Amino acid sequence: VSWLFNPTRSEITSLDSGNIDDILNNADVALVNFYADWCRFSQMLHPIFEEASNVIKEEYPDRNQVVFARVDCDQHSDIAQRYRISKYPTLKLFRNGMMMKREYRGQRSVTAIADYIRQQKSNPIQEVQDLEEITALDRSRRNIVGYFEQKDSDNYRTFERVANILHDDCVFLSAFGDISKPERFSGDNVIYKPPGDNAPDMVYLGSLTNFDLVYAWTQDKCVPLVREITFENGEELTEEGLPFLILFHMKDDLESLEKFQQEVARQLISEKGTINFLHADCDKFRHPLLHIQKTPADCPVIAIDSFRHMYVFPDFSDLSVPGKLKQFVLDLHSGKLHREFHHGPDPTDVAPGQPIQDLASSPPESSFQKLAPSEHRYTLLREKDEL
Repeated sequence: VSWLFNPTRSEITSLDSGNIDDILNNADVALVNFYADWCRFSQMLHPIFEEASNVIKEEYPDRNQVVFARVDCDQHSDIAQRYRISKYPTLKLFRNGMMMKREYRGQRSVTAIADYIRQQKSNPIQEVQDLEEITALDRSRRNIVGYFEQKDSDNYRTFERVANILHDDCVFLSAFGDISKPERFSGDNVIYKPPGDNAPDMVYLGSLTNFDLVYAWTQDKCVPLVREITFENGEELTEEGLPFLILFHMKDDLESLEKFQQEVARQLISEKGTINFLHADCDKFRHPLLHIQKTPADCPVIAIDSFRHMYVFPDFSDLSVPGKLKQFVLDLHSGKLHREFHHGPDPTDVAPGQPIQDLASSPPESSFQKLAPSEHRYTLLREKDEL
């Protein structure tokens, strides 16, 4: 068969537990193909991926500028688990060893993959020639502006590295020398300009040579605490591997969204790494609502999707009760939500004389785990459904 993978022709770097960190950490950009030999779609991608690599290597001959690599997920299941790979083939982008949230979802063609890499290698920072350009910024976007004495500096190199990682989430701009001088009253300066014409600017106050600090500050500004889930980004969000805490609200119901955002920030900021905070349009997501026996008429509704089951926050009006929303999330982590759905309230939660409810049914199944897989990938979910 013409498309079967011939490893003797391949110049793709094979990754294993012994070399993966060294190779990825030293690559400006690395595109990694996570595959399984038994997967038909993986076999079809191999020659395309190899040819795209050959095209790009002619344009970027330095071996550390762009790396095309592969991982056999059957042979290296530890690596597949580390990067939460559950469908084949999956193409993940890495920058200096850091995996980007957004995997490659474009066409599986030589031209498309090569164009994607060229785009990733392009400068993500717009250079400002006049400070008047700053006053004309699109304030519906999240903007990060860096003012530097010179481009050839450690401060700017850190800024550039952060911009390369977060350019999908923020607009990055920079000014240098005499142009930037009015904004460099105390040295090089980085400012966040949030959405909204009247929103106040925020200034980065840490060391500009400390990548970890600059990245953490910028990520906090560029990636909203509560993000919107749509059909376009739903699968991408599931791949982050964290359960969802979702507010379902009508599109024009901004009051409920604001309350939810406030309470998440107030009660759950410490849970940021354990659960994703999302909001969804009730009309668009009627099907997930049906899973929890709700309709748009019941919105606003708060629910957790654990990727196994969905659990409903009892009453939206309790949102502002101190600690109530946090306890809902803690009950997910402890297993209490699942346990109580099957067996009724824990004995310690039952009032004297109140019978313990015994529920024979299971909680509603997860809605978002079953997002339609790509026609060009084989997913473990599809295998499960077919069996």
